[in-house]
Amino acid sequence: MADPARSRAEEKFAKLRPNEDDAIRARDKAHKELMDKTARLKALRLAKEAADKEAAAQAKTDKAEKAAAKAKAKKA
Repeated sequence: MADPARSRAEEKFAKLRPNEDDAIRARDKAHKELMDKTARLKALRLAKEAADKEAAAQAKTDKAEKAAAKAKAKKA
């Protein structure tokens, strides 16, 4: 013989279960979107850092070339 309280509890649980699954899917989707955004921003940051490093190296080279040209002009 089934316990009426248990039957009611199981019915309520069965009704809540699909909503819980939807909530879990929504949470997982939000987490994935956050991780994708973080990865995209990290890639952009790394690309910017590489570009800045390259620009700094180019500026250093340009400065050295100007100094060498100035020294050469001063000797002549």
